[in-house]
Amino acid sequence: MAICNSERKFINFLHQELELTNADIAVALRHREFDHGPLPMLLWQYGLVNLEQLERILDWLDEQN
Repeated sequence: MAICNSERKFINFLHQELELTNADIAVALRHREFDHGPLPMLLWQYGLVNLEQLERILDWLDEQN
């Protein structure tokens, strides 16, 4: 699965700002293949980020648009 530039920036944000591991992100990416849900929601649903982190993610994504 190819990762576009905007998704690469998002993954870098998850690593640098939220200190998520590659394993955490990989879990959400694997589930996205089945759920087709937005990555931030999958990270939250699977307990990889809390509500405060989810808000930071959504704010960051909003700033990118």
